[in-house]
Amino acid sequence: MSHVPAERCLEIIALLAEGANTLPLGEIAERLSLPKSGAHRLLSTLVDLGWVAKEPDTGFYRLTMRLAVMGQRFYAATGIPNICQPVLNRLAHETREFVRLAVADGDTLVWLAQAQGATAGLIYQPPSSATGRVTVYSTATGKAWLASMPRDRAIQIVASMGFGEADRQGPNVVRSIEDLLKELALTEKRGYAVAVSEAEPGVSAVAVPIRVNGLGTALGTVSVAGPSVRMTTEQIEEIAPKLQSTASELAELWPLRPSGTALRERTTMVA
Repeated sequence: MSHVPAERCLEIIALLAEGANTLPLGEIAERLSLPKSGAHRLLSTLVDLGWVAKEPDTGFYRLTMRLAVMGQRFYAATGIPNICQPVLNRLAHETREFVRLAVADGDTLVWLAQAQGATAGLIYQPPSSATGRVTVYSTATGKAWLASMPRDRAIQIVASMGFGEADRQGPNVVRSIEDLLKELALTEKRGYAVAVSEAEPGVSAVAVPIRVNGLGTALGTVSVAGPSVRMTTEQIEEIAPKLQSTASELAELWPLRPSGTALRERTTMVA
């Protein structure tokens, strides 16, 4: 029995999930190398099943919340949010800034939980919700994760995502694989990743990977972000050890453990 229609439906879902896209039929067909008639049939099936919605005004297609709800249910079942939240709350209180946890899901990184530590003055709150895919090349969170894996895999992940959104981000965002590799080498050397006016203008962040026994590709990351006027170089250097301690604590609590193969990944990378 052929599984091509099922594979194509999953490709459509993945395409629409990139940046919460809303796309016309023609673009979906073109990007997935499908005839319009075939793309229309698949989209109609996904609409009937409740995975995709068609905007009445434009005729464009978008994902419904069904996939997000399913993901939330899955991660809630793992116990990660409930187990990790008190640790995030404590770090937010100590740093008085915005703390976020992200978890690795295959070749993507997903925001999962957060804690707000700022109570007065400028309070940073990201425009995106606490859940959703992380743009890995422009965030401290993404760079901390990428630096924990073999370089060829990191390049493959970023190449598949592309730098298409760079013009809509901060002035310091990396715009090439070469620049990203330099960032990853620096991140690996100092033990934490930094982003200053990259994902968002005027926002700085520092992040560290969460790894079991310090081995293998990170299971996730923990980060602190805030206005750049407060998150100076000195402040980032002060926060970094607290983040590293928090990451070690989270690794001990983490209910999802990687396979033996993942733990055997080499940890000494060559930029």
